[in-house]
Amino acid sequence: MAMSWTRGLKHGVVPRHAAQLVESRSLAIASKAKKGGKADAGKTPALSQELKSTTVFGANIFKEGSDPKIQPDSEYPDWLWHLLDKRPVLSELRRKDPKTLSYEDLKRFVKLDNRSRIKIRNDLNAKN
Repeated sequence: MAMSWTRGLKHGVVPRHAAQLVESRSLAIASKAKKGGKADAGKTPALSQELKSTTVFGANIFKEGSDPKIQPDSEYPDWLWHLLDKRPVLSELRRKDPKTLSYEDLKRFVKLDNRSRIKIRNDLNAKN
């Protein structure tokens, strides 16, 4: 019988009475979880302000170990501080003279221009 249920679920064929049974069970479980929700909410420990300002919470990806400590800015590499810098968009790069662009901006211009041409070509081919 278990085989026939798995086949039915694979093909999306489930008898109506079985679907109602599963639906009612999931609702019953959900209602039990709501009863104990208020009591559990008060049990979460509050973190001290000192601990919050010295530790990166949630950055530990290993099962064992602790979250890393925040280090002074001098300990981090220089490229890290430039990750959030705004980079010029394609229209801005097109307005500038390509001979005056830096190497990074020129690479970005070629990449964005190529992407733009591919999108235009794809749109033209899709309409025909």
